[in-house]
Order: sequence, then C-alpha cells, then structure tokens
Amino acid sequence: MGLSINRSEFTADEFERFAAKVRMDLKALTRLFNRPGFGEGESSIGAEVEFYIVNHDLQVQPINTEIAARVQDPQLTLELNRFNLEYNLSPQAFKGNPFARTEQELLAAIQQINQQAAALDGELVPIGILPTLRQSDMGAKAMTDEPRYHALAKALIKQRGEPFSIHIGGKEVINLEADGVYMEGANTSFQLHWRVPAHRFADYFNAVQLVTPVVLALASNSPSLFGHHLWDETRIALFKQSIDSRSPNRKTWRHPPRVYYGNGWTRSAWELFAASASLFPPIIPLLSDEDPMAVIDRGDVPNLAELRMHQGTTWPWNRAIYDPAEGGHLRIEIRSMPAGPTAVDMCANGLFVIGAALAVLDDIPHLTSILPFHYTEHNFYRAAKYGIGADIIWPHKDQVQLQDIPLLTVARELLPRAREALKQTAVDETEIHRLLGIIEGRVDSAMSGARWQRHITESFSRSMSSDEAFRSMLSLYMANQKKNLPLHEWTLSP
Repeated sequence: MGLSINRSEFTADEFERFAAKVRMDLKALTRLFNRPGFGEGESSIGAEVEFYIVNHDLQVQPINTEIAARVQDPQLTLELNRFNLEYNLSPQAFKGNPFARTEQELLAAIQQINQQAAALDGELVPIGILPTLRQSDMGAKAMTDEPRYHALAKALIKQRGEPFSIHIGGKEVINLEADGVYMEGANTSFQLHWRVPAHRFADYFNAVQLVTPVVLALASNSPSLFGHHLWDETRIALFKQSIDSRSPNRKTWRHPPRVYYGNGWTRSAWELFAASASLFPPIIPLLSDEDPMAVIDRGDVPNLAELRMHQGTTWPWNRAIYDPAEGGHLRIEIRSMPAGPTAVDMCANGLFVIGAALAVLDDIPHLTSILPFHYTEHNFYRAAKYGIGADIIWPHKDQVQLQDIPLLTVARELLPRAREALKQTAVDETEIHRLLGIIEGRVDSAMSGARWQRHITESFSRSMSSDEAFRSMLSLYMANQKKNLPLHEWTLSP
C-alpha cells in the first residue's frame, strides 16, 4: 500500500484486466522461483513503525500531512487516519548489531519528527491503541485525504454492503458499528521484515507462524479501546473486524476475511501468493505496462507490480513479500506486533521472533505434522486475548499427546534455544545478550506493556475518573518511553 496511487475511481474493465495481470504475474513467479540461485543472498531485516500523534492534552492531533510536509523525509509516510504516521526504517544486514542500528535510526527519526511536530502542538506516541482515543475522534473526518485510502475504503465498503460490525469481549465488552474503514486506523504496529532463503521459504514461514503467538503475548501493548478494558492485544480483534469486507448476507461458504492467520501450514511460497489472488477480489486495480514473461525471457527480474499491489491489500498476520531488488528475493513480513512501548522493546521483540523461529526451524517438518494448523491459529487468538496469561497448545519433538501449556512456560523454554540459534548467525553476542535479556526480564517479571497499562490505570482509577486515569497512565507511559527504558524496568507504582 506504500505504492504511489493518484486516483480512487476505477472501471469494471480495469478490475478485469488487473485480475488477469495478477494471474500472469503468478505464472512469471513460478518461472522466477525455478531460476537457479533465485532469492539466495545475505539475510537482512527491515521494519516499519506506526505512531499516534497527540496534543498537549494527550488527545489525538490530526496533523499527519502538516508534519510530513515539514519533515520532508521520504521514509516518513502518511497512514490511514490523520492522527497516524509511519516511519520506514532502513534495511540492515543481519549481522553485527542490526537491531542496535535500527534502534538508533528510530530514536533519531522520532526526535526529528517531534521537533517539527512540536510547533503544531503534536508529539509521536508508539502504542498499540491510544488509551485516550474517543469514539468522537473517529468517523470519515478522521481519514487522511489520500487517493489510496479513498480507493481502499470505497472498495471494502462496496464489497461489504453494510456497516462494519465490531464486537470485542474481555474484562468489559464493546459493540459498535462503523460506516467506513477508519476504525482500522486505531491500530498502530511494529512490522518486521525478515529476508529468508527462497529455497527454504516454507520452513521459515511455518516456523514464524508457530512462534508468533508467544512473541505476540510478550509484546502485547493494546489492552483498551474507548475506555473499555478488552484483550491484552485488542488490535488483533479490531483490525480483523474493522475491514472485514465479507458480506454477512452471503453465507454459502466460509470465506476467510482479508485479515487472517493463514489457511494451513505452507508448502511453498508460491501458494501464499496464489491463495491471496484466488481468495480475495482486487480492490485497487492499478495497471503497469510490464510484460513479466518478456522480462524473464531476457534474464531480468520483473517488478510484478500487480501481484505486489494485490498482496498489499490482503493482510495476513504474517505475509509473504516478493521484492525485485537485488536479483529478486523473498521476505516474511511479521505484522502482528504492536507499536511500543520503546524503541529498544520493539527491537527486542524483533530479535526474539527471529531467534525463536530459528530455534524451531530444523524440527519444523515434524512439528507441523503433529500440530494441526488450526491449533496454531487458536494459540494466536488466545495470546491476543489473554496475553502472558494465555495457555497454548505447544508441540514437542518427543511428545505423544498434545496438551495445554502456560505460554510463559513455553517462552522460558524457547528463550535459551533462541539464544543458541542466534549465536549460529552473524549477529554479535552483545546484541543477542542485550535484547534477549529484555525478553527474559518480561518473562521473569510476568510483565508486558498491556499488563503495565492495565495495572497503572486501575491504580489511578481508585482516586480518579476513568478518563483521568487513562490520561495519567498515558502521561507516565510517555515519560518512560522517552527514556527508552525497557518495559520490564518500569515502576508499577503510579
């Protein structure tokens, strides 16, 4: 969705031609995957961080276009709602201190953006869902006036045929309807890109799918919406429902939503691209002039713009990415982690998900054969709802029978294995020790961003109104965040 889109109206013929072009791109992708040496090369990481913008009262400040105009940084992009921005961090070779480099770039970017935002009474906050967000902040007025977002909204609303229904339970319950896709903009995330070897893509992808619930629970940072205490990672339910374009009136077969965990353990990278093309109708049919077959015939690497555009309008929590750069390569985009609390916490989450995936990688054919995929999907939603208090179904190499295990028990077992797996890579041991030490701190203290937010808010609620308690908690959160102090070192006394 970061591609340049300058209009929001399309004809039926454009949709048909676009769908045909996607099918051609899939054929080209098959040929590309069969090219000797395709997708081999140095492992790397990249990341995107989404932010809220708040004013001095810690309410949302809808000034993303004004800030972007002042900052003039091509790595800073506008998000769906006017009170959100996204920063795209530079790719880093997965060697030495890749996350330390990412962390320093992110801290510098936040400082630079905040300098410009301050003149407009604005400040960035990396947090999954802003605790002071109000329903009155939402609606059509909240959306960024960009053709790509108008096109996205029109297509999803047309497919749905009625308002989007949002129902989320938890300690409390929230029920509401939205006449547009603006509720999606209540979610901000830390999205990690990991370049992996193309010939083993399926194993790497399945490993990431298996460990994501554990990482999500430890990273959870979105325990509320509109003053309601909901899931530990409320974003997971909210994002899925806020752009669910399936018409409730069409119930002939169980069609997956555009936000989903997967359709089963993956057998090849190609099937992930093919599934998104077969399951979901196009919504932004921008056409290029490229003939991908001709490009491959002459030995070059095609852009596959239509396939990439279509892939960018489906939102699996772990997404396959094709990139034509550097001879063409594949990445896994790990999308479920929330923004915040700090730059160093996000980097720790990133290194842990890679380390945990590497820890199970060699056993993944066996583990996926004994654990039916729907149990991993079950684990994902358990982790989102209950966070570090979840029980999950976890496979072991020598296991006879599957059983529920406390998620923190799984995390304790995975941590040393992740550390050992990362030591086999080119990442410096100091980086591994520093960042996995942060994860260990969260596990040992049984503390996540979500749990900290909930605890502090409840403490303040004893002597304040609900609105004041959320605002006071957010003020304390931002003070800690600015110090880049790891979450597990934050005090629990307000």
